[in-house]
Amino acid sequence: MARLASLSPYTTGARASNVNYLGAARCRHQFQRYYPNGFDDEVYQVAERSVKERATLEWNIELNPPAFRRLLARGEYSRIADTALRVEARCNLLFSFEKMALRDAIRAPADARLFATALYAFLYGRGTPQRKFEAWIAALGALPRHQSRVLSWPLVTVFGQIARPDAHLFLKPTVTRKAARAYGYEFDYHSAPSWPVYRDLQTFAAILRRDLDRKPGFRVRDMIDIQSFIWVQGSAEYQR
Repeated sequence: MARLASLSPYTTGARASNVNYLGAARCRHQFQRYYPNGFDDEVYQVAERSVKERATLEWNIELNPPAFRRLLARGEYSRIADTALRVEARCNLLFSFEKMALRDAIRAPADARLFATALYAFLYGRGTPQRKFEAWIAALGALPRHQSRVLSWPLVTVFGQIARPDAHLFLKPTVTRKAARAYGYEFDYHSAPSWPVYRDLQTFAAILRRDLDRKPGFRVRDMIDIQSFIWVQGSAEYQR
């Protein structure tokens, strides 16, 4: 897996010191209640990391940049969308209604084309992270809404983490906000997807990596570890 080279810019500035270190210690303790050896724990590898890692490997076989470009050139937009959803199902980060919202939104060929081309540009295209992220939001916002909205934080961020865990982090709002509070980070969350919120999420991720890398067993490999650490803090399945 690639290292998190893209995270370093987010560890500077006033927001980077916005942490309660007693909260940080409590969060590590919470993680070690379930996985005593941190990210090196064998149970963690099976319970949290391996399924997400396999999804990334599968994505990079089927939708790596050259393969993705070939599919775009052949106009196989629906195949791209179907592959993205199938790979996501391996790690099951989305709720069923979120998956259905996207499936409904890309049934028409023109909408499948919009989704596929915008996804490639977001993951592999040129431009600043801000410009690519804002274009991706605009594309999802332009898709038709049926039962549920497509423009939500989970749908905006899920494919980024699966395809590029070196650079992108999945945002599950309730879990992430709870984890940030526990850690002592004032996450500036708003429900409408936007670059400032995602940039602040990246700052939180960079702080987590900076702090965790200093502790035995907590050397961060990629955003899979960061997202899993957040999940253990905020998910109901880890609350006793």
